[in-house]
Amino acid sequence: MTAQQPGDLRAAVRGAAARLAEAGVPSPDVDAVALAAHVLGRTAAQVRTAMVVGAPAPDPAAYGALVEQRADRVPLQHLTGRAAFRRLELAVGPGVFTPRPETEVVAGLAIDAARAAGASPVVVDLCTGSGAIALAVADELPTATVHAVELGEDAHAWAARNVADTRLPVALVHGDATTAFPELEGAVDVVVSNPPYIPLGMVPVDPEVRDHDPELALYGGSDDGLAIPLAVAARAAVLLRRGGVLVMEHADSQGESLPRALERSGSWREVHDERDLTGRPRATVATRA
Repeated sequence: MTAQQPGDLRAAVRGAAARLAEAGVPSPDVDAVALAAHVLGRTAAQVRTAMVVGAPAPDPAAYGALVEQRADRVPLQHLTGRAAFRRLELAVGPGVFTPRPETEVVAGLAIDAARAAGASPVVVDLCTGSGAIALAVADELPTATVHAVELGEDAHAWAARNVADTRLPVALVHGDATTAFPELEGAVDVVVSNPPYIPLGMVPVDPEVRDHDPELALYGGSDDGLAIPLAVAARAAVLLRRGGVLVMEHADSQGESLPRALERSGSWREVHDERDLTGRPRATVATRA
């Protein structure tokens, strides 16, 4: 990327976007603005306004280095250190799964189920990763009691940082989702989970996922990717009271196989699948029988 003269913000961002597009980055314009905002200490909206009215460009060396890293497909969120999720901005980086926009729908389903459960619902997030879903529930439903568990050491550290940064009341533990919270057995209103679900041998196409998300957060432990999700669902069945609700994210190829597997277990009724904003199968919702 060539150095830009002071005041050439529009040219700097357009040049960065062209470099990212050349590298195959899916959203080059958005990412170029986001990186400029990070370097300038502004919001993306402020950068877009400054591009119109005229303003100094980011430091060429700092901005150029970030653009080249993004061109090498380092996740945007790792470069800025932040990820937006519903009403929150979370700290993320190496060692934790970067929360995706489609998971915001999953969080919304859990929030709706918790709201319907009563005035003071108990919600558990199994495989919390960065803490995104648990923190969204605590943020949008202040009367809820929210617990979360994460197995990965690095991911747990990121989740702990986000709990501290947001000051939201999430009781976070480091441990195995399939054995967590024995003290809550039979007392939980909603269990939500975004477990590892990629089938073994199916390597993600996107370099941002393949090369940077931790394997512990990706692979579902079997050829169909359902071994870990079903183990987590079995724990959810123990934690939930009768009539409690499970919300579980899955791959878009598992919109039929996961509901069928849950139905066969005998622990669930009213099993159905929900789609994300792109129309793809995204989450299974089931009621504890």
